[in-house]
Amino acid sequence: MTVGAEDTEAKSLAQREAEYAAFVEANLRRNYTAHFIHGMLGMTGFRLIYAPTFIPTYIHRLTGSDALVGLGTSLLQFGAIISPIFAASRFETKQRILPYSIRAGTMMRVMILGLALAGWFLTGEILLLVTLGLFFLLGAFNGTQRVAFQMLMAKVIPIYRRGRLQAYRNITGGLIAAALSYVAGRWLIQNDVFGNGYATTFFLAFVLTSLGLTVLQLRMVEPIPPVVRSPMRFVDRVKTFPTLLEDRGYRWFILAEACCVCARIGAPFYILYAGSQLGLSGIVIGELSLAYLGADTVSNLAWGHLGDRTGYRSTFTLAAALWAGGIALLLTVHHPWAVFAAFCCLGAGNCGYQMSQQTMVLEFGERADVAMRLALSTTIEGTISAIGPLLGGLMAWKLGYPPVLWLSFGFLCLAILLLVFRVREPRQRVATAIVTDDLLLPESESA
Repeated sequence: MTVGAEDTEAKSLAQREAEYAAFVEANLRRNYTAHFIHGMLGMTGFRLIYAPTFIPTYIHRLTGSDALVGLGTSLLQFGAIISPIFAASRFETKQRILPYSIRAGTMMRVMILGLALAGWFLTGEILLLVTLGLFFLLGAFNGTQRVAFQMLMAKVIPIYRRGRLQAYRNITGGLIAAALSYVAGRWLIQNDVFGNGYATTFFLAFVLTSLGLTVLQLRMVEPIPPVVRSPMRFVDRVKTFPTLLEDRGYRWFILAEACCVCARIGAPFYILYAGSQLGLSGIVIGELSLAYLGADTVSNLAWGHLGDRTGYRSTFTLAAALWAGGIALLLTVHHPWAVFAAFCCLGAGNCGYQMSQQTMVLEFGERADVAMRLALSTTIEGTISAIGPLLGGLMAWKLGYPPVLWLSFGFLCLAILLLVFRVREPRQRVATAIVTDDLLLPESESA
């Protein structure tokens, strides 16, 4: 290729990049609103499902077994082991991924509806088997959805606004979710509304998350990226994973993330251990759910603003420390106020971890690899999250709850050490690269 041809090709790419940036800016308000409403309503519903209170107590009510509590929580993650990689290998070759995202999101909501219908109309062993099967499918579609919707956000929301967007939607949705969780515990579950309070709670989650998905479908305007990857066989794409891990910063980030995911081995047993101290009535479930989700909600604004200003390595570290502190408080001080405070720390720490992990992973490497970085992180998270609660359930069955929770504490301490001494803030690397290469690109484009 001649020099002139290279200049023409480079100019054409630069023009496409400029057009892409202009499209993002022109439609930012509309897309920001769409993602805000979708995330707010989605969080309101999904937190009723994924908060470490309702599902563990539901399975415990069905079985009375700590081991099966771990199995049920594991099945929520087993489905998410392979589905993110399949999804990413497909999405990264498409100019538009919104239609695929809507399909994945719809199927996830159908699984939640299935949980509600099973709770209302089935009993005994068949109810348990169907519920566990739906947990597996819910996890599979959740793995696909996470990659899809994070890609969509990366396409239309500049990096310097993502933290605040997540903060505003989380704090709004979280306030609603905290109130609903309190109502669900004290009224729906305590009084077995419509014959099964848990099934009624699942149906409420289905309605709210479906409304959010509808808003996103109707309101979002998706740009066509300047460059997409050429289609590759799935096996060939998987073989490129070592290339992603050649980035030392991303590699240490993955290890720190893995330690935090390992710490989730104790998550299903927070509420059960607290229940062994306070009793496991619907009122206790509602109040501790309110503490967990309320703290998660209130802390969002602080995490989002701090992350946007300083980068998400700092929020990741602080969140892991707060999470570890909550576990230590739960284990060492056995008073109602301390249990409530511990659940506040657990909720705020989990919020900071989720926001930091989901935003920070977008900032490593090239934009063309965003989908596969998301998939790799989600698959690693899903694998550990699937095995961890299962092992935790067996440990709790044999040894009791405290050893499981102290093991979680140890993993969090290891994650903090990795973040402090090994992980470098990726935003600083991007800024350095921009100065070195003299690129006149917006920060969102360079990331």
